[in-house]
Amino acid sequence: MSFFSFQLFRNQRVTPFTDPTARFEAGRFGMWLLIATLAVIFASTLMAYVFVRLSPNNIGNWPPPHMPPLPQALLLSTIFLIASSGTMHVATLAARRGEPGVGVWMVATLCLGCAFLGVQTYAWIDAMRDNMAFTKHLYAWTFYVLTVLHALHVIGGLLPMLVTTRNAVRGLYGPERLAGITYCGMYWHFLDAAWIVLYATLLWGSTR
Repeated sequence: MSFFSFQLFRNQRVTPFTDPTARFEAGRFGMWLLIATLAVIFASTLMAYVFVRLSPNNIGNWPPPHMPPLPQALLLSTIFLIASSGTMHVATLAARRGEPGVGVWMVATLCLGCAFLGVQTYAWIDAMRDNMAFTKHLYAWTFYVLTVLHALHVIGGLLPMLVTTRNAVRGLYGPERLAGITYCGMYWHFLDAAWIVLYATLLWGSTR
């Protein structure tokens, strides 16, 4: 290979897709694969919780008599997360239509996501104050495992959301550039749906 051929090869940009639409669809397919993987993780964890809840050893003893009910703050955090999914959807629609306000809606989504984590932290502290310590009973242990598992994925989602929000504020999203906000929205809507199922399962598991 000659020197000039080597230079031409080195400077040539090699990408799996030259068509922007194909790259966008490939990225979206990758997000669906990620979501499917996370769904399996959450489903497996919830199935384990249901198995423990229905175990003969726990019939009539779940939750234990000395354990407090689920923190009421969880209802508020649920409202925050559902609202954040709504603002995320509005931001995505505005970007697709080329309308203003994408940055405002993304800032609202980011703030609501942070509020969700803040209220979740308060719920954990409140539960511990009510004698629902991590080591007290399997009932308490499963509560923290499930809620912390979801919170960790929310934290993981807030990191790319910071980048998406910054880009949205700068006006970088529109009908011709939707990849970042679309992928972020897919992940965030999944976290919303996962939490609703998780919270409903905890409510069911906290009744005698």
